[in-house]
Amino acid sequence: MDIADRERPYVGRATVAVVGNPNTGKTTLFNALTGLSQRVGNFPGVTVERKVGQLTLPNAGAVDLLDLPGTYSLSAKSPDEFIAVEALMGLLESESTIQAVLVVLDASNLRRSLYVVSQLLEIDLPLVVALNMLDVAKARGIVIDAPALSERLGVPVIPIQANKRVGLDELKEALSRVVEKGRVPSRSPISPQSWWVEADQLAQKYEGVSTGLVLRVLIDNQNAFASHVVERFGDDFAADLHVLRAQVNVDDALANREIELRYRWIDGALDDVLRDPEPLRVTRSDRLDRFLTHPLWGSLSFAVVMAFVFQSIFSWAVPLMDGIDALFGAVGGWASGYLPEGALQSMVVDGVIAGVGGVVIFLPQICILFLFIAILEDCGYMARAALLMDRLLTPCGLSGKSFIPLLSSFACAIPGVMATRTINDPKDRIATMLVAPLMSCSARLPVYAIFIGAFIPNQNIWGGIGLQGLTLFALYCVGIFVAIPVAWILKKTLLRGQPTPFLLELPSYKIPDVGTVGMRIYQSARHFLERAGTLILAATIVMWALAYFPRSETIAAHYEAERERLVGASEEILDDLRAKEAGEMLKQSFLGRMGHAVEPVVEPLGWDWRIGMAALASFPAREVIVAVLGTIYSLGEVDEESASLRDALRSATWSDGRKVFNIPVALSIMVFFALCAQCVSTLAVIQRETGAWRWPVLTFVYMTVLAYIGAFVTYRLGMALGWG
Repeated sequence: MDIADRERPYVGRATVAVVGNPNTGKTTLFNALTGLSQRVGNFPGVTVERKVGQLTLPNAGAVDLLDLPGTYSLSAKSPDEFIAVEALMGLLESESTIQAVLVVLDASNLRRSLYVVSQLLEIDLPLVVALNMLDVAKARGIVIDAPALSERLGVPVIPIQANKRVGLDELKEALSRVVEKGRVPSRSPISPQSWWVEADQLAQKYEGVSTGLVLRVLIDNQNAFASHVVERFGDDFAADLHVLRAQVNVDDALANREIELRYRWIDGALDDVLRDPEPLRVTRSDRLDRFLTHPLWGSLSFAVVMAFVFQSIFSWAVPLMDGIDALFGAVGGWASGYLPEGALQSMVVDGVIAGVGGVVIFLPQICILFLFIAILEDCGYMARAALLMDRLLTPCGLSGKSFIPLLSSFACAIPGVMATRTINDPKDRIATMLVAPLMSCSARLPVYAIFIGAFIPNQNIWGGIGLQGLTLFALYCVGIFVAIPVAWILKKTLLRGQPTPFLLELPSYKIPDVGTVGMRIYQSARHFLERAGTLILAATIVMWALAYFPRSETIAAHYEAERERLVGASEEILDDLRAKEAGEMLKQSFLGRMGHAVEPVVEPLGWDWRIGMAALASFPAREVIVAVLGTIYSLGEVDEESASLRDALRSATWSDGRKVFNIPVALSIMVFFALCAQCVSTLAVIQRETGAWRWPVLTFVYMTVLAYIGAFVTYRLGMALGWG
């Protein structure tokens, strides 16, 4: 039985879904087609990332390209796959109906990639196949007859090389023809005709139900997606589906039968189409993996790579950071001269410029961090690192499946927590969520950078590795090594269970795509600057107001009288007088009063009240501490020529004249921020992913306790070693 031709009328701009297995170059192709015209958000009601870009086709005009989560099959098992299948079946509310599908295949692994194509051929959508990674296939001696494959599948098959933008014009033309035509071609179903006939009859009884949807629910009757569909369409649909299952499911093994049938069909489709002279030969990737996945040499290689990354974050960023610092200094000087003296000038110079500028200066380091993350992911190395980490995580009750979410948390804990959806075991998933915030995210990098730059000597100690880079590497390791015993305790107590087997596809090594890496850096930099212009800006203005008001007329009158008495005195004496006035005004402010109330709690850590208040104020976003310190020390100091916040930190004193900051204090602050809960958004995502408040509350409590203990031990140990 054939799927009849069907017109698909379009209303407004058409939406084309991009589908494919992980590691097929789907993201590279999406970036190549859409460029910077991308909008990133979440699918309605869930935390799965939704990326949409605009693509202009030759004859069909502009269309929306929807990048669906990578999936190996339409038998949805994870939340990511769940969303992809819902979108393809038109079940997502508030989501545009998909008019066509662009499926991306890995030419070097065509047999496996065609599995999802065999399923897509049975849903009511036009299809275009992009045959990607031809360079990898060619290097292995694999030859594919694309026209013959197109004839076998009954859909356009376009050979491309996304990383070099080869074949994209032909792909756009094929998409344009499909979108413009708006019809599903006739093609034979791959599933048995008895399944298809019964599914088609049932679909015709219900509005919004396609034959392909019934077929998926029929086969995947045990998974969450099938249950969701049955619940959505009601009791009558459930009863009819039960009857249908009784008619076709003689051995209760439709899922296994489907796999057998589809691979038999794939083998037939590839007969005389695919020529692979040595399918089991040892490749260059295999030989490299013998070294990079070796328990000893692979682990040492990983440590060297990470040390190089963190050293580069400091050494490469210095010139750019100095330039940004000078720019904000010049802007502050201009604003001081242009604005009249008073509250407005103070808010702009001491609040906005000093606060936001103190954070934006770290943009080069953020970009360098994401540069290396993107390169290591795109070249295929991170999958090998996950395999290495499986050996480390298994003893604590987790598996290598947890490594990818933990790795994502080094950029930001929010996508890291969301990435746990790929972990099938619910206890492993929750345990990974609870330790993911221990990974040092990019928001912590400005905190580390300001204190390392101010107090850790800039000197090489071994093989060109600097002490500053080594300190940064150690801080990132703190979270990793603390996460291991925490996960072990969780898995032995609240989340007791056996670790799940770890299955991982090792993609072929390849040269990173410049466009993909550049897009990752651009999106990360934009996100960082958006936070600086919204959340951090708001926090600095609030902290400025708390630190500026109320203005004490008594203090102002006293120092005005002192200035009149010292008329003709040297500028140095007058500067000292202004510094004392600013310091007393800060102590009498709302912030000063609150700070002195919390000072007894943070004093054992070597902190003064200003550090304590900055730490409390940074809970919405940890990088806010740099902005808050910039605001506090701009109000507490009057030296407008200070080169940077680092100078202000170095010169800060207690009331008795002792320096507030030294190496033990700086290390104490950094260890505290390495271990404390990252931000309120992370806790909110944990609550949303688990559906319970007890898990984010537990996360906040245990991390706060760990951070305080870690900071206390670090400070006391540093003082005992004479570093103060």
